Amino acid sequence: MAKDKIAYVCSNCGQEATKWIGKCPGCGQWNTFKEIRVADTRQQTAAHAAATAGHTLRNNKVLKLKEISGHDDPRIDMHDGELNRVLGGGLVPGSIVLLGGEPGIGKSTLSLQTMLNLTGKRILYVSGEESAHQLKMRANRIPHNESDGFMILCENSLENIFEHIKDVQPELIIVDSIQTISTEDVESSAGSIAQVRECASALLRFAKTSGVPVILIGHITKEGTLAGPKILEHIVDTVIQFEGDQHYMYRILRSIKNRFGSTSELGIYEMQQTGLRQVANPSELLLTQEHDGLSGIAISSAIEGVRPFLVETQALVSSAAYGTPQRSATGFDQRRLNMLLAVLEKRVGFKLMQKDVFINIAGGLRVTDLAIDLSVIAAVLSSNVDTAIESGWCMAGEVGLSGEVRPVNRIEQRVAEAEKLGFSHMIIPKHNMSGFNRSKFNIELIPVRKVEEALRALFG
Repeated sequence: MAKDKIAYVCSNCGQEATKWIGKCPGCGQWNTFKEIRVADTRQQTAAHAAATAGHTLRNNKVLKLKEISGHDDPRIDMHDGELNRVLGGGLVPGSIVLLGGEPGIGKSTLSLQTMLNLTGKRILYVSGEESAHQLKMRANRIPHNESDGFMILCENSLENIFEHIKDVQPELIIVDSIQTISTEDVESSAGSIAQVRECASALLRFAKTSGVPVILIGHITKEGTLAGPKILEHIVDTVIQFEGDQHYMYRILRSIKNRFGSTSELGIYEMQQTGLRQVANPSELLLTQEHDGLSGIAISSAIEGVRPFLVETQALVSSAAYGTPQRSATGFDQRRLNMLLAVLEKRVGFKLMQKDVFINIAGGLRVTDLAIDLSVIAAVLSSNVDTAIESGWCMAGEVGLSGEVRPVNRIEQRVAEAEKLGFSHMIIPKHNMSGFNRSKFNIELIPVRKVEEALRALFG
C-alpha cells in the first residue's frame, strides 16, 4: 500500500510547503502552517469511484479555441431574484458554490427556503448538523408547495453520501455544512484542514464529471473568514457570503468570488418568522425614520453592483472627554474617515482636532461606494454646528484631497432613485453635468465643484 504524503498548508492563505515554516511566505502570518495527510493520488478512492458511478461522464479532449462555442450553458433559475443576481443570473450546471456566514445568520434557512420553492427538480439536501425532524420543523415555518423531488439525508460520511447519490441520482445537491463531513481516506476529525480540503475536492470532482451543481455551506471564524484552509475558496467556482447583524432584521448576500458573474452584486433579505423575504427596494428599508430637526444626518445615493439605493449617514461630533480624540466608523472605512476629516481641517477650515467623531451607516449596512464621501462630510458638519439638514435633500460625490468634489459613475440612476423616493434637491458633482439630460427629471440638481460650495448650499 502506498504511503500517504505529508504536506503543510497555511490556514490563512492556502500556501503549501513540504515542511513546517514559522512565517508564511505568501501572507506573512506567523504559526499558520498546519500539517495535513494527503492520500496517494494513484489510488482511486472510494469517494471518487462512488462519485463517477452511475453518471454520464464528460469526455475531455483537446479543442481549438475557434471550435469552442461562445454560448453559455442554460442556467438554473433559483426562483429567487436576489440569489439569481448574486450568482450572475442563476446557478451554472456542474458548478460548486460555497455559501458562508456566521452561526445563526440564516444560511440554512436561505438554502432550505430556496430549495423548497425550486419545484420540478430532484434535490438532495445533505445535513450533517440537524436531524430530519429539525429540518421538517424549519420547513413547516416556510410557505412552500409539497414536492416529491426534495429529499433529505442526515449523514456525515462522504462515502455513504456518494452511495446515496448513486441511488437517488439528484439534479442538485446541498451539503450543510462542509465542516461536518469526513472521509475515511484522511485520519483526522471532521472540520480539520485535511478533511475539509479532501471532502471539497471529492465533491468538486463529482460536480465537474457529472454536471450536477453542488452548494456547500461553510462557517465563519471569529476573524470573519471562512473556516478551513483558504484553499477551499480556490477550489470552488463561486463564494457568496451571507452577512448582517442579528440585531437587525435584514441580511446581505454578497459575492466574494464568482467565475460566472460579477463580484460587485449583492442581494438584500428581510428576516421574518416565515423565513427570508426578498427586498426589491432597499431604499425604503434603509430610510424608515423621519429626521426633521435632527442634526448629524445626511442622505446619500449609493450604488452597489447594478442597483442604486439611498443610505442614511449618521454622525456625532462632541468634545474629546479623555484628551485623545476618538475616530470611530461603523459601516464605513475608518481610514477614509480620517482622510475626510483632514480635508475638512485643511481645505474648509473647520477645527475638529479636539473633537470625538463617530460615523454610522444606519441599519448596519457596510457601503464601499466612494460617492457617500459628501454625505459623511455633511453629516459631520451638521453635528458639529448642531444644525439639521433640510428634509428632501440628498447628495452623491467623491471628495478629493484638495477639497474638490469628484464625479461619480452612473449619475442618472442615482438621481432617478432619489426622485422616485420623493427627494426635491440633490447635490451632485459639476463634472457629471456634461452630457446630462436634466429635462428627464423633476428633482432640482445643485452641481458643485468644491466641498465649500456643497456646504454653502446645505447650511447657507
